[in-house]
Amino acid sequence: MLKKLSMLLILSVFFSAVSAQEFRCGVTVNYQKLQTTTQQYETGDLKIFETMKRSIEDFVNERHWTNLEFEQIERLDCSISIILSQRTSATDFGGQISVQLRRPIYNSNYTSGVFNYLENGNDFLFSFDESRPLEFDPNSFYDNLSSTLAYYCYIMLGLYFDSYGPNGGQPFFEMAQNIAITAGSAAYKGWKASDSQKARYWFVENHTNSAYEALHSVYYYYYRLGLDNMTKDQPTARRNIIQSLRYLQQVHKKRSNLLSVTQFLDVNMAEIVSIFTPAPAEEQKEIYDIIKEISPINVSKLKDWNIK
Repeated sequence: MLKKLSMLLILSVFFSAVSAQEFRCGVTVNYQKLQTTTQQYETGDLKIFETMKRSIEDFVNERHWTNLEFEQIERLDCSISIILSQRTSATDFGGQISVQLRRPIYNSNYTSGVFNYLENGNDFLFSFDESRPLEFDPNSFYDNLSSTLAYYCYIMLGLYFDSYGPNGGQPFFEMAQNIAITAGSAAYKGWKASDSQKARYWFVENHTNSAYEALHSVYYYYYRLGLDNMTKDQPTARRNIIQSLRYLQQVHKKRSNLLSVTQFLDVNMAEIVSIFTPAPAEEQKEIYDIIKEISPINVSKLKDWNIK
């Protein structure tokens, strides 16, 4: 995988004839909330929800997102869940979207979470016509569903490649940013900076803003230099994980309560506790001091450590 990073400089999106698909993504469409509403359209016609599920899976799994060659085993392990809460016409829906990305850890059967994100509220509005395939162009806005899915595909690619090489995800974050800018001109919530603190604008802004450049090192040190080395050299791996948190601390000092900092800790805090509970007390103290500064709400998860 690391050899592939050098190819990112000549990234050509969508049109490579030799590339294999990048994702192995499971999709769920949850329509249970629709059954408790009094809307005109009920859930008797379950076929459209199954068609929606298959269309999203095909869109993510069968499309060429990069010009890199992926073996079947290298496909990104992810899942997407659409939680429907409203249906205002035969083809118009609303609800939430949840996205998860997992990464295999070298020389083990363990997979670690990289991204686990549930959008706020029920403002994800989109149209879906089961007779038409989902279409997407990075420089045009076809519909809110395909743009949102493409945005998260590039976010996941960015985080994944950041975890394998220094700043390896930059081209993918730039693609996600372009999608956010293009979609921001449409009349849908969730894209603009002013929509909410968790608008799609903000997560990709964090990863393309040079002021927060240390974010990229967070993923590289945590996963590639940290977790990937746990079976070979645990003391060095733990030191690199501590360094990843110091990079996170640098970003926090630039701006507190940054969305990407919160998201990283939401995904990895339980894993960090598990790794450092048997670690030397001085390492626990370093972790404790960093977490206390950047995320006081998570300090309670360290209550079993003997911190003096």
